[in-house]
Amino acid sequence: MNNQEIMAMGQQYVMNTYGRLPMALVKGKGAWVWDAEGRQYLDFVSGIAVNSLGHTHPRVVEAINKQAQTLLHCSNLYWIESQVKLAKLLVENSCADKAFFCNSGAEANEGAIKLARKYAKQHYGPEKYEIITATNSFHGRTLATITATGQTKYQKGFEPLPQGFTYVPFNDLNALEQALGPHTCAVMLEPVQGEGGVIPADPSYLMGVKRLCEEKGLLLIFDEVQSGLGRTGKFLAYQHYGVEPDIMTLAKALGGGFPIGAMLAKDHVAKVFQPGDHASTFGGNPLASSAALAAMETLLQEGVLENAQAIGDYFKDKLSSLKNKFSYVKEVRGLGLILGVELTIEGKDIVARCLEQGLLINCTNVNVLRFLPPLIINRDEVDQALDILIGAMGTSL
Repeated sequence: MNNQEIMAMGQQYVMNTYGRLPMALVKGKGAWVWDAEGRQYLDFVSGIAVNSLGHTHPRVVEAINKQAQTLLHCSNLYWIESQVKLAKLLVENSCADKAFFCNSGAEANEGAIKLARKYAKQHYGPEKYEIITATNSFHGRTLATITATGQTKYQKGFEPLPQGFTYVPFNDLNALEQALGPHTCAVMLEPVQGEGGVIPADPSYLMGVKRLCEEKGLLLIFDEVQSGLGRTGKFLAYQHYGVEPDIMTLAKALGGGFPIGAMLAKDHVAKVFQPGDHASTFGGNPLASSAALAAMETLLQEGVLENAQAIGDYFKDKLSSLKNKFSYVKEVRGLGLILGVELTIEGKDIVARCLEQGLLINCTNVNVLRFLPPLIINRDEVDQALDILIGAMGTSL
């Protein structure tokens, strides 16, 4: 089937929940993808920060093939060897003590919300249920996580929304302190707001948030679904800040392209969950855990983190130079290989022109060009992307 045939069939049978680009991707290798017409593209979206090792990484493919021939699924009524090994790897490379596995970032955040409330009620009483999040945040698409998300555009039309969420401006410690009340049980933040426009937290802000949480007996939750697992140049984004959360959530890059999510927690918090409190039928099943274990071992063993930091610095410097070329470039920001270029104009036309020239990028928050290339990207590929980007931006003058 060609692009047009796939699009026509999709429009007939698939729900219209995405503003899809006029193409169907059918193949990927490393930092490159091909559409149904055989056209090649440099992928700086990476499945929205999912394909951190690039497409069809051999270690991930081998792990999936091997596991698929052995045992696909057995449920969490039984111990799963690859899941246990994955939990060990995540715990040993973070401040957490225990892991819970699910299928997505939204599920991981749902679990974090439930765990925080259960902990607070057990330790402080039934009136503790409120979670403070940041405006411009994004935490998922379930009813609870769109309510946790501090952007009304994701909530419109789905009312009534669940109770128990309050929003404060990001990087504003005073606003957070003023919002604390008798029902507050936790603060939930992204170390880098991805969908909100690639906005890193200020180090002093996160340190202040941690101090407030400790003083008030609140839990600190970090949503690292997009920023975690090497994306910022460290295994987890909180490691840039020296601030440890009580709970953190992961997904996207965890499975190397295969769907899996995780919620990690320190032991004093994790132990309030008992059998029957929370579950996920498919969460961390043998196939998903095997893919994730291979992906995470590769991330930690093959210099991927170091590459993400070095190439991220190089790419950010090159993007920063665009301020001297184009008057509508307002700011360049980000950490590692989650980078954003904020414009004073809308970015959708630039995205479309990049697509025409063989580069996949996307635009978030209307006017922020977001770059999420695979963490294995090299300088030559960054330079190719920059050449296309500059050409696309030049026609916006």
